[in-house]
Amino acid sequence: MNQTAKGFGKSKAIVYSGAIAATAALSLLVGGPVKAELEQSPKAVLDEAWQIVNREYVDSTFNHIDWQATRQELLSKEYASAEQAYATLREALEELNDPYTRFLDPKQFQALTSQTSGEMTGVGMQLREDRETQTIAVVGTLEDSPAMNAGLKPGDRIVAINGAPTETMSVSDAAELIRGEIGTRVSLRVTRLGLEEFDVTLTRALIELKAVHNRLQQEGDRQVGYIRLQEFSSHAGEQMEKAINELEKQGADAFVLDLRGNPGGLLRVSIDIARMWMEKGAIVSTVDRHGDREEVRATRSALTDKPLVVLVNDDSASASEILAGALKDNHRAVVMGDKTFGKALVQSVHSLSDGSGLAVTIAHYYTPNGTDISKKGVTPDVMVSLTEDEKRKIATQPEAIGTLSDPLYARAIDLLRNDPLMRSLLLDPGMQAGN
Repeated sequence: MNQTAKGFGKSKAIVYSGAIAATAALSLLVGGPVKAELEQSPKAVLDEAWQIVNREYVDSTFNHIDWQATRQELLSKEYASAEQAYATLREALEELNDPYTRFLDPKQFQALTSQTSGEMTGVGMQLREDRETQTIAVVGTLEDSPAMNAGLKPGDRIVAINGAPTETMSVSDAAELIRGEIGTRVSLRVTRLGLEEFDVTLTRALIELKAVHNRLQQEGDRQVGYIRLQEFSSHAGEQMEKAINELEKQGADAFVLDLRGNPGGLLRVSIDIARMWMEKGAIVSTVDRHGDREEVRATRSALTDKPLVVLVNDDSASASEILAGALKDNHRAVVMGDKTFGKALVQSVHSLSDGSGLAVTIAHYYTPNGTDISKKGVTPDVMVSLTEDEKRKIATQPEAIGTLSDPLYARAIDLLRNDPLMRSLLLDPGMQAGN
């Protein structure tokens, strides 16, 4: 096995969990009339997908199946529709016994792209159907969105969209009418308790979604910077940098980084964020199908060296585990909570020629100490498991998350107040592992 640390200078389309790095490649090993026939049939997408798996899949034995024979089988069949071809491709991929190598139809691929881009096009409203009044109600508005800037509020009811009454519409019908291209307008007729009906015209825009939420909280004699990172989308890195800098300027004595429920995201973002907390040391290493190892390290660019507690649970996955594992192994933070999900595989996501996509596992990753967390997860420094009643309470009272009413956060504050315990679990910033 070649274990030379080569870094990530190749800018390979590497992702963890729901991350996206789109590449378009039609690689057909045929020519002439056969190629022309394939390009005009669903078989083209099947062969694109087969070629990508053949070239990149982490297991060169393809789970001990004859991958060449699989290609012949895929291309020998006739398909009455794209959907029929998609179903056959999914069946072929299932033979790899890897749930993370998967085909995405055009709608699924677009949804994944939107999620990981950290952006959306629209007016920035969350809607629900109010069955009692048979209207569409506003649940909330996104920060700095056209809806928020126009003054729309939770509880407002949309009674008409572009003049069409909403009383017989579903939420999805209403959302479809409100969506549209950037710069176009949509007119809403709105009712609000205590006011007469009024009209609002919104201009659709590209909205950056917040993945990072932060606030400074006075906890006894300490000012604690609380940061919740919900996913590693494309804007999460810059949002994290802004959050840390703001909290430092406000006088934070310590930090709590909440990764509970974070399913993962983009590799480059997880690396960027790790570097904001770590001055030096390894962050993660990956091993590909050839046994080649790549390692990425901190770059002496940490934004703070204040005490840090990281909160995790069994829904903290992929990039969350990369970050938690790096901070734990380098003694930069105390990790607290339940064991994490246990996903140690790296995916690359490709766009296919008909707008569909393919996620393919290309490598296995390890924490800085060489730990393989597959199906085991990151084991916290301080194990804290919430009772079912505590979990229900948090689920029904989301405003309590990150407050002293949140049992795990309260334990983190106790730990931050207990300096001897923190010193036993954290090295001095100047003594962190690595060069």
